[in-house]
Amino acid sequence: MELKTTDWSGLHAPTLDDIEAMASKALAELPEPFKSLAADVTCSVAEFAEDDILEGFGMESPFELMGLFSGIGLTEDGAVPQTGQLPNTVYLYRRAILDYWAEHDDNTLGEIVTHVLIHELGHHFGFSDEDMEALEAAADAEERL
Repeated sequence: MELKTTDWSGLHAPTLDDIEAMASKALAELPEPFKSLAADVTCSVAEFAEDDILEGFGMESPFELMGLFSGIGLTEDGAVPQTGQLPNTVYLYRRAILDYWAEHDDNTLGEIVTHVLIHELGHHFGFSDEDMEALEAAADAEERL
């Protein structure tokens, strides 16, 4: 049996721009009507979440948060922007995503970026974390059938 190895000596960790490109691709591939409903949501990639955001969630480590939705979701009158309102934004946190990827070899980096992006877009559509966990569990159960 031949052991396949990759020569990692010339490879570098994906950059902020690489993660942003993966997220842009995932946004472009969203099915309708989600694609249209998310058209005004911007995506931003940073190394880590800001300390005040982590504190607000009671998190001690910046590696605990891979993404965040910021703004007013569609179910909260977010469909009609108000003057001075910042755009709805999904933040992806590169280092937390890479750390998760390194610890979980059952998903590709692109799959993880897409999952985090879609999870955060779920908040834009008005879903809570509990709602999304239930949807994911139902999808996993259906996939096993």
